Amino acid sequence: MKAGVASRTVTEVERVTRTEVAGAAFGDLELVHAFTGPMPTGVSVSHTGRIFVNFPKWGDEVPATVVELRDGAEVPFPDQAWNEPSGDDDTGALVSVQSVVVDPADRLWILDTGSPMFRPTRPGGPKLVRVDLDTDAVAQVITFPADVALPSTYLNDVRFDLRRGEAGIAYITDSSDSGPNGLIVVDLSSGVSWRRLHEHPSTKAEPLSAFRPVVEGRPFLERPADGDPKPVTMGCDGIALAADGARLYYCPLASRRWYSVAADALADRAVSDDEVAATVVDEGDKGGGSDGLETDDAGRLYLTSYEHDAVLRRNPDGQFETVVHDPRLLWPDTMSIANDGRLYVTANQLHRQAKYQRGQDLRRKPYALFRTRIDAGPVLLRP
Repeated sequence: MKAGVASRTVTEVERVTRTEVAGAAFGDLELVHAFTGPMPTGVSVSHTGRIFVNFPKWGDEVPATVVELRDGAEVPFPDQAWNEPSGDDDTGALVSVQSVVVDPADRLWILDTGSPMFRPTRPGGPKLVRVDLDTDAVAQVITFPADVALPSTYLNDVRFDLRRGEAGIAYITDSSDSGPNGLIVVDLSSGVSWRRLHEHPSTKAEPLSAFRPVVEGRPFLERPADGDPKPVTMGCDGIALAADGARLYYCPLASRRWYSVAADALADRAVSDDEVAATVVDEGDKGGGSDGLETDDAGRLYLTSYEHDAVLRRNPDGQFETVVHDPRLLWPDTMSIANDGRLYVTANQLHRQAKYQRGQDLRRKPYALFRTRIDAGPVLLRP
């Protein structure tokens, strides 16, 4: 081959590659913060623009399981003492947090799994902690009885409707990969909680015969260093309330399907489990595996798509569209819609962890928090 031809060929390849890379992205994605320490999962933005992030204890060194982003720094929240538990059953400290959510009254709720490294839970560890953001002080701690937070329970995400009951209702997903799945409902006034859709098929991971997720061109499976690959079995994970609060949406992590259930039935303890199950609707194929769900005040539902490095949206007319697709969105995890008309989303490379890569940690720091403009606000279900 002549030198001149080779030179032109390389130039052409470079041009095409740059074009393909530039054309691969859709929508505007702005980097908010780069994480060089542990991997984040949850994010939430207060009504005044304060940003909170959490880091579950899955093997990384985690100096603080909840932080506030302040001037580019990750500051332990509500303080360092609350991030130093004495054990997995410490009711007065945060053990291993999976989700942080600002409620319609602009209070931060912290969902503590009580399960570092996915260890069996002990009473006192799994809890819901409320921090009042006007004082940054813990104002309420709700723990769960052993028949609600089971030893296998993994509290994953939470949503709030403050119009129900005396002080509101919280809905939580149990995404356990080693035990029963379902929803947990909490009366925020009394602290009483109960399970719903316990082991209902809609809360369970789909088998490989029905769902074969592919991330970065490779099947997403548990791949131990020794032994055969196994299907991912995490159940109901993402959760979102309809803009009017009438239905609660949820999806198993290992599934392309998603579901909704009547919120009235979930919240009314006089309604039987069978009657609750009768209100479940299969919302269909959502176009990819999802970790997080969210809703805006225009009645649109958002879904992360970890198979496609994207955030999707279902409009009120039922049509789907891509909000943003970007190669940097490696495992989009949790979303939060802020009053500034932007959607925030974490990207944490969850699929590159050692348990999915034959014992090799293939994650490459930094992890990221992004945002994109959606011109809508959060759902605020309050009196």
